[in-house]
Order: sequence, then C-alpha cells, then structure tokens
Amino acid sequence: MTSPRVTLDDLGAWLIKGNAEKTDLAARFAADPTVTGWCVRPGYRIRLMRAGQPVVFWASGSRGRLPYGVWGLGRVAGEPQPGEPGGPWTLPLDLTVLDEPLRVRRDVLRADPRLAGAEVFRQPQAANPSYLTVAQFAAVRECLPG
Repeated sequence: MTSPRVTLDDLGAWLIKGNAEKTDLAARFAADPTVTGWCVRPGYRIRLMRAGQPVVFWASGSRGRLPYGVWGLGRVAGEPQPGEPGGPWTLPLDLTVLDEPLRVRRDVLRADPRLAGAEVFRQPQAANPSYLTVAQFAAVRECLPG
C-alpha cells in the first residue's frame, strides 16, 4: 500500500481549482470576490483539512483568454461538509479573489523552478483539493502582493 502524498508535516496550503472555461469566474468574482465554499472530492485529503489552514484559489482554462493561475488566497473556515451521496463535498472557505492586476499568472509560476513539481502542473485535471508543499507555498507567496 502506498502512503498518501499529502501529509500535514509538509502541507503549505491547499489549492482549490476553478475552471474558468466552464464557469464565468471572471464575472462571478468581479461581482463578488468573496469565496465562502468550494467543491472538493471526498477522500483522505479532506480528512486532513482543518480550519485556519491556508488555501490558494487557482483558475484554470485555455491559456490564451485570461491570466490563469493564482487568483486568490484565504483560509479553510471549517470542516468539509458532505454533499449528496456519491457527490462532491463543500469546503467552507474564508477566501478573497484578488483584483486582476494582482493575480499571479500561470506562466510566471511555471517558470519558477521551486514550483516545477507542484501537483497543479503535474496533474492539472486532478480533482479538488490539490495542495502545495511548504516550499511551494513560500514560492507562491513571494509572488503575491504584500
């Protein structure tokens, strides 16, 4: 049996993805940049989630239309809540999406060698939640506004 990839010892932040091709995230966040919850898949990772842990919001989609990458930062606000049987759970969040000029573009992050092994680059289609190690989260924070 293989051990889980994510451990609390090396968890820097959870990474929650939203596909801006499937949902108009730009319009949604222009109207209200507050995110109070997001869908996550049940599994061992949600059992590691605790209120107060950092969360990064990652917008994905076609690389030509919008500046995809890190759009927001916040914290887990509570325990993940189950959805319909067999369906996604909801992770309570206290997260704010940054104004567009402050977002960190995917290409900037991809160019940083400290982020080369980040799960969001290795498995971009993986279900939520994803994660950043302590070192990867430190690299992302360096790119964010003060």
